[in-house]
Amino acid sequence: MPAMLDAVVVGAGPNGLTAAVELARRGFSVAVFEACGTVGGGARTEELTLPGFRHDPCSAAHPLGVNSPVFRTMPLDRYGLRWLHADLPMAHPFTDGTAAVLSRSVAETAASFGPRDAGTYRRLVEPFVPRWDTLLRDFMSLPSTALPRDPVTLARFGLAGLPPATWLLRRFRDERAKALLSGLVAHVIAPLDGLATGAVGLVFALAAHARGWPVVRGGSQSLSDALAAYLKDLGGAVHTDYEVKRLDDLPPARAYVFDTSPAALARIAGFGHHYESYRYGAGVFKVDYALDGPVPWTAKEARAAGTVQVAADHEEIGTALHAASRAGRAPEVPFLITVQPSTVDPTRAPDGKHVFWAYGHVPNGWSGDLTDAIERQLERFAPGFRDRVLARATAGPPQLAARNANYVGGDIACGAASGLQLLLRPKLSLFPYNTPHPAVFLCSSATPPGPGVHGMPGHNAAKAVWRHLHRTPAGRAAGERVAGERTEKRA
Repeated sequence: MPAMLDAVVVGAGPNGLTAAVELARRGFSVAVFEACGTVGGGARTEELTLPGFRHDPCSAAHPLGVNSPVFRTMPLDRYGLRWLHADLPMAHPFTDGTAAVLSRSVAETAASFGPRDAGTYRRLVEPFVPRWDTLLRDFMSLPSTALPRDPVTLARFGLAGLPPATWLLRRFRDERAKALLSGLVAHVIAPLDGLATGAVGLVFALAAHARGWPVVRGGSQSLSDALAAYLKDLGGAVHTDYEVKRLDDLPPARAYVFDTSPAALARIAGFGHHYESYRYGAGVFKVDYALDGPVPWTAKEARAAGTVQVAADHEEIGTALHAASRAGRAPEVPFLITVQPSTVDPTRAPDGKHVFWAYGHVPNGWSGDLTDAIERQLERFAPGFRDRVLARATAGPPQLAARNANYVGGDIACGAASGLQLLLRPKLSLFPYNTPHPAVFLCSSATPPGPGVHGMPGHNAAKAVWRHLHRTPAGRAAGERVAGERTEKRA
């Protein structure tokens, strides 16, 4: 290791690894330090239930990963990354045995909503589909990191998406479209009446139409492993089982990049109360299942989908989100997001068996048990589900936070994705990746564009870092100042 690295990254989640790769690709010396025994953060795979059943403890389906503007510039397929697609990206079944679907085809999706809403949906999304790649790149960047390539389309998207999702739902007349779109918004655990939540629903829908909602062959760990392998080939180093409690624990570097929560960054870097106004949102209660067979969904569309949203209607979704996010109680009837990876990836379970993943929203820090409520909800749409359970592994907010320190209170979005904080994270600033110290940066999901396994916070933060590294003599002076401060502390 050189006497002074160009950059040290703390945290080997997808954003930290992406930031490290982006810096290494530009010739900088980089080392990553991770507290856990493996890389991955929210993209890991483990045997949580029985031998041979490989579960994703957090993220499992990756609509934003396969569409990620930065991942698509990397040769991750050379390192084993394989996207696997179910026949349908997502389905939303109803209690009458029918379902609305989110298909690769706009027409098929619109048709599943019924004749009264099909035209409305097509008119809403079709103008953006041919411009999707440019739109997503503009949406996931900032004016301070990249000027919009298509400002007209971005502005049109803003007009449609900046209002609350409740405004967007008024365009539709029947429950099928309203329920599916409400569920899409709930993937970021945001109340439906929040600012820009309409954009959340549209992004997830457009991602499906562009490239689907795939899982990773072998589990989400394969994506993280591919990033780490690519980084090592670029000359970067990865150190696991290395907990960082203060800057003194790290080697000298010209820049320090944190894929952590703002609270952890403030504690490690000594920033005091700088991020004390940053809000953490509702948590989740997650159950990983080992099953004796596929989930017995009543709706045939749900059996063909990689992801299944579970709620009777959009009001049930809104009520569940309100209970967890605002009322401070677990919902009696939870809205569930479920993923069934083994329907397309037989490596995930023994022959004829399946893994299945489900979570519902609960208040931040909640310590109760939602298992029974989750399974009652599943039985409404898949009668006989409990009979197929071989084993289950449950994780509420305390367990999720213990596994991943970024999930404060079980908040898997690393900060409430509601109000202005959905757009302006972690503070109101044109330079959200910068911190009170000129050589210290933040690159986690607490920065724009926010949660999801897509690496864009890491990519955007890396731009801020390499601008800093290219400044001379100011950049070197800042790095040397941090190193000097730590040397004084050691002395």
